[in-house]
Amino acid sequence: MAKDFAPWSAETAQGIKTDPVDSNIDVKQQVVPALTVGTINAKTGEWTGVRESDSEFLIDVTHEAVANGASVLVPQAQPDHIDMTGYRNLYIAIKPSRAGNCAVVGVMGPTKFANLTPVNAAATLRYIAIDDTAQNQDFRDCLNDAAEAMTADVWNIFNLQGVVSNQKNLQFDITNSSGGPSNIQFAYLRVV
Repeated sequence: MAKDFAPWSAETAQGIKTDPVDSNIDVKQQVVPALTVGTINAKTGEWTGVRESDSEFLIDVTHEAVANGASVLVPQAQPDHIDMTGYRNLYIAIKPSRAGNCAVVGVMGPTKFANLTPVNAAATLRYIAIDDTAQNQDFRDCLNDAAEAMTADVWNIFNLQGVVSNQKNLQFDITNSSGGPSNIQFAYLRVV
């Protein structure tokens, strides 16, 4: 225990008042750890845990022999979309069997968005930046890379910082522009 002045007795200790009051009180000196493990919805009583970054990439099923000029939507396995709720950044990885370019576009997934259904599936995702200083802001594509050079038979890894943050229903449209058929594999890892 430590001693400290009681709030009502600071004046007494300075000699302003002459009332005989003990100006010392016991103050507990104790450190208590606190952890935030989630929240409870006041209306439903449901508990939601704290999000943490994925520790490993989720690898999607391979798209076999994608023709030159053809596109595929990823992820295709269940779940067939990426839920970024509570996540800010996203790593995507593409492993083609043929070197060359691929176009990569962030699109609306096939499932509902929160409680809205149907959605405009495969439509390019658009946003307005919060920190944009322009007076008349226009919507921009979240990700619309027309030609990204890919190395064959290795994971080509890309970091998307903030542009798909909290997107509830996300897919990517990948177009093979390598000049011939290519197997395309996709993986992703979400970061808080």
